[in-house]
Amino acid sequence: MKSIFTRLTLILLSVSILMSCNTNDTQKGAGLGAVAGGVLGAVIGNNVGNKNNAALGAVIGAAVGGTAGGLIGHKMDQQARQIQESVPGASVERVGEGIKVVLNENAIRFDFDKATLTPTAQQNLDKIISIFKQYPDTNIGIFGYTDAKGADQYNLTLSENRAKSVANYLSKNGINSSRFTIKGFGKADPIGDNSTDAGRALNRRVEFSITANEKMIRDAKAESN
Repeated sequence: MKSIFTRLTLILLSVSILMSCNTNDTQKGAGLGAVAGGVLGAVIGNNVGNKNNAALGAVIGAAVGGTAGGLIGHKMDQQARQIQESVPGASVERVGEGIKVVLNENAIRFDFDKATLTPTAQQNLDKIISIFKQYPDTNIGIFGYTDAKGADQYNLTLSENRAKSVANYLSKNGINSSRFTIKGFGKADPIGDNSTDAGRALNRRVEFSITANEKMIRDAKAESN
C-alpha cells in the first residue's frame, strides 16, 4: 500500500497538471482549487482522522480549498484569536480552514474517574460559549479523553461521558446541539505522561474541532464567485 506521502505527492502532481491547463481562466482555476483542496483534505483526514487524531482529522477532512477556503480561514483566524485570548489554559491550533482546541487541566479539569464539570471548567466554558455564539455557522466536534488507568472499555465510556458533559453544558447555555459531534476516545493520544499524576491530569481532557458548516461554505463560495 502506498504511504500517505506518496498518495499526497500523486494528488498534488495531478492538481498541478490540471491547473496548468486553466491558467487563463480565473473562475475555473478557483473552482479547481476548491475541488483539489477538498480531495487533499479528505485524503489527509482519512489517514489521520482516527482515534489518535480525532480533532485534527476532523478539521483537515473538512477542507474546502480555493478562494472559498481562504475566506473561511480568515474567519477562523479571528475566532481562534478570541479563544486564545479568552480561555486561559486552552491550547489553540489553527489548521487549514478550521481550529483544534485542547482544553486540558487548566481549562477543563476532570477529577479522576469523574465526568462532572468543576466550577472552574464551567467558568471557562462560559467564555468559549460567548465566542461560539458569535460564529453560529460552524460545526463543533467534542472529543473526550481519559488517563491510562482503568480498563479500556470503561475508559471509553467515561471519556464519552466527559464529552457529553461539555456538550450538555453548551446546549443548556444557548449553543444549538445540532452543531455537535460527540465522541469518546478513552486513553488514546495522551498529551501527558501517564506514569505521573500531573501527566494523567493533562490527559483527562476534552478537545474541540471547529469547522465551517454548510451555510458558511455556501456563503464563502458565493463570495468567491
